[in-house]
Amino acid sequence: MDFINFNRPKIDDKPASGKLLIAEPFLGDPGFSRAVVLLCEHGDEGSVGFILNQATEYTLGDLLPDIYTPELKIYKGGPVQADTLHMLHRLPEELGGIEVAPNVFWGGSYEGLRNLIVSGTYSPDDLHLFLGYSGWAPEQLVNEMKEGSWLVTSMVDKILFDTAPENIWKRSIALLGPDHSYLANMPTDPQLN
Repeated sequence: MDFINFNRPKIDDKPASGKLLIAEPFLGDPGFSRAVVLLCEHGDEGSVGFILNQATEYTLGDLLPDIYTPELKIYKGGPVQADTLHMLHRLPEELGGIEVAPNVFWGGSYEGLRNLIVSGTYSPDDLHLFLGYSGWAPEQLVNEMKEGSWLVTSMVDKILFDTAPENIWKRSIALLGPDHSYLANMPTDPQLN
């Protein structure tokens, strides 16, 4: 498999804002099977993140016809508040937002988004839109990690912006280094192994 040559961050065992959660190969929850989640908040109040690799059939034009564009696909951010729209981008000058990882910003201005689309001064590769989000109550994510459901590593912006959704899980596994490379080829059903 031809992986992008990333500077490999080290595997980590602590969730934090700006970290990637990589679902272990046999995670039984179908909503998170082979999911890669960017954590945008993690603290005493709980955790919030977005699934990076679950594209929907929608585009922004389907949801907001007043700013029609067929180029901006919509991703499923998670099961919580699936009727809300969220942005991850690398356009802080145009959209604002909070930097949650190096060169990755969460949120921003709806008016800024509208202006970018109307003017055509953006690249779809610099902006991802999500319906809903993934959320965990306080200690819930830590408990799931103790059960072995998630692997944690640092975010690399190329995972989000320069990798096709169907390749994100395997390329995120590659970030964990050679000791974990065997996971990328594990079947989704362990009985097939």
